Amino acid sequence: MKPSEHLTVRGPEDILGFIPHSLGYWPADSLVAMTLQGNRLGATLRLDLPGPETLADPRDYARTVRDYLQADENADAALLACFTNDGWMEPPGTYRGLLDALQSELGDAGMPVRDAWYVGDAFWRDAFCTDPSCCPSPGRSVQAIRDSMLNAEMVFRGSSVGPAPEDRGPAPAAMSAESRARLRAAEAAWTVPLDVRRGSRAQFDALLDSWEPLFLSGQCPADPLIQGFFRASLRVPSWRDAVLVMAAAGRAAACAGADQFGIFDATCQLAPVRPRGAGVLGTGSGTAVVTPGPVPGAEPPVPGYGEILLGLEPPLPDWTSMNNLDRVLELLAAGGGQAAAAALSGRGWISWCRGRGSYAAAHLGQALDEEPGYRLAELLLELVQRGTLCGWAARKEAAWRKFEPDAA
Repeated sequence: MKPSEHLTVRGPEDILGFIPHSLGYWPADSLVAMTLQGNRLGATLRLDLPGPETLADPRDYARTVRDYLQADENADAALLACFTNDGWMEPPGTYRGLLDALQSELGDAGMPVRDAWYVGDAFWRDAFCTDPSCCPSPGRSVQAIRDSMLNAEMVFRGSSVGPAPEDRGPAPAAMSAESRARLRAAEAAWTVPLDVRRGSRAQFDALLDSWEPLFLSGQCPADPLIQGFFRASLRVPSWRDAVLVMAAAGRAAACAGADQFGIFDATCQLAPVRPRGAGVLGTGSGTAVVTPGPVPGAEPPVPGYGEILLGLEPPLPDWTSMNNLDRVLELLAAGGGQAAAAALSGRGWISWCRGRGSYAAAHLGQALDEEPGYRLAELLLELVQRGTLCGWAARKEAAWRKFEPDAA
């Protein structure tokens, strides 16, 4: 992993061309607000544009935007873009009152609005300029944004703009009824032996051994028996959380947190189970016996599950492992049910850690569709809807895009 190089902004087209790369998709009916730190771009926020009732008095909406942007403690200015086809009416215009409220709130908060634009499907224009000599109606072609130098540079670096979160179906998209039935049967077959080993330290260690190679490869064996094993393991909340924590902060943190929460039962002495081909300890007999080792030492201190899941520790997560886990969870979400809810919640957490709230909300919403009331999805969705930033996303030195400029 290496940090991205500085990008050169030559004009509004470059700023507007960067937004879809920052979000991962081209927004619609959206307000996008970006903080500035001197002449450097900071955080990017996307919100749905408000409806008529809110536009009649947009002050609360503007305060919400202000509160979100204040998470960037180094911000000293802001840029605004309304992605809408309704920004071309005669002054004051559909959203002029909203922009005025945003100017007032952000200015009072020490983040004066330096510029604002309307961006439609075909044209874009300055939101404040009324001089037809420099801002003729209906505006400039959106193609100028797509052809901007910064957009070309981002594409050259490997960045891509995908579909909007609401346009993405459950992943993976295509699974035959026969394949789904085999996968669910394998999952059910593993659920019983794993359930009676929830308190087994040996099973916990064997489970982490099985997941670890997936963090390195981003791939899961195609055998439905093996996929069923991993899906069944995600149905145990303490194991699911350990997988997320290990991807971000390493095995020591996963083990220390499990000890802290007291998930182990010394009376559970059953030998651990796992299908052949899952992980690195397969014995050829369909089981693996792992001798529990000591919990890694506390030098340096190992962060707790809560700190890790909120992105407060470690200072820099293992983005490579988290990206690979995301790919694996996408595969394991196939087949539906509670295991899919767990996998989609994990994907929602990873998207939230990346600072992609729209994708996080989409994954978490899918999780709740699969399993209404699924607690992890509800908790994470509440954070997303409140505009709470993951600690890593809020710090530029730890942010995902800094280390994964070519990630889609």
